[in-house]
Formats: sequence, C-alpha cells, structure tokens
Amino acid sequence: MARYALAIDCNRCVGCMACNGACKMTNNVPIGSFWNKVLRIGPNEPGEGEVPSHDFYFLPVQCQHCEEPECVKVCPTGASHKLPDGTVQIDKGKCIGCQFCAMSCPYGVRYLNEEERVVEKCTLCEQQIAQGELPQCVTNCVGMAKWFGDLDEGIKSFRGPRGETIGSFCEPFDEGVDVHTLTDVGNKPSFLYILRDHTWQGKE
Repeated sequence: MARYALAIDCNRCVGCMACNGACKMTNNVPIGSFWNKVLRIGPNEPGEGEVPSHDFYFLPVQCQHCEEPECVKVCPTGASHKLPDGTVQIDKGKCIGCQFCAMSCPYGVRYLNEEERVVEKCTLCEQQIAQGELPQCVTNCVGMAKWFGDLDEGIKSFRGPRGETIGSFCEPFDEGVDVHTLTDVGNKPSFLYILRDHTWQGKE
C-alpha cells in the first residue's frame, strides 16, 4: 500500500504560480477558487534599530492528503474518503455541500463549487498518478521545487518530470533538520517541505 505525497523544496520555489495555473487548467477550477496557492513567508518587520531581514521564502500550500484527515472524520455522507494510495478524495455523488469538511480543514484548502454545490480540492491528480504519471503541479514546476513520491520509499526517492530524483537533483538536506510539515493538529499532514538556512515558519 502506497502513501503518495509531495515533497517541496522551498529553497527552489520562486513563487511563479505556474503550479497554480497548471492545476486550474487541468482540473477546470472556477475563477476565484484555487486548489493550490503560494504564500510568501516573511520577511518580518524589523524592530527599532534592527536591520531589515531578508529571511523569507515561498510556501506552496494545497490539500496535504493527511494520514488522519479531519475532513474525512466530519463528513456525514462518506463523500470525503481516503484511497489505498493514501490520497484523500471527494465523491461528488455523495457530497451534499454542507462544508463541514472545509470548516474542519486546518489549512483552508477546500472550497464550495457554487455551480455544482459540492466541495472541491486538490486530488493530487488522481486520474494521472493512477496511470503512473505525475501530478500536473509537479510537471509544470519551473523551479523544480515540487517532487512526487511514496513516503514508504523515503523522501530522497521522490521524482520529478524528467525522471530524476530529489536526492540526486536538489542540494543536500538533513532530514532531521531541514524537512518540515505544516501544523499537525492530530491529522498528520503527509506533504514534506524542505527548507535550508532559513527560519521555518510554516507552523505559524
């Protein structure tokens, strides 16, 4: 059984939003809604007499396909569910648009499709990864910051669009120091974020 996820090298992300645009086109995401977004973290405002900080980075955020997803726990119809590959999906035929899942998500990455009256979010391009392909955001990441793989095989085995692995392509990183997750409120987010030589603020 796999545990598919993304590993994101924040040192390589340039905030270009190519992943956002590719996702919207591939999944026909409505105007004004986003399955993924890119946040700028920092720099913090300097205090009096302090030198302005240059400690900032870009943080791509989307559904984290959690190991213990809160959205699945609160869904009254079973529309939100986990697949054997570790991804969290929504069965639109069962969704009643109550938005309990959206309210329970710690990351604010679900939204109500007003036209269809169902909740939507990142599927990790389930229709593509089921055929051995990469998620569209990985394929279109111009900075080579996004990598796809199986957590059970280790982060350094995650692969990019040309077949290379993150372990062979990216700058070395210490898995005990440089690898982070977003805030864990008991949901155990699956996506991994690599950040070297910066102050990680993804949990704030």
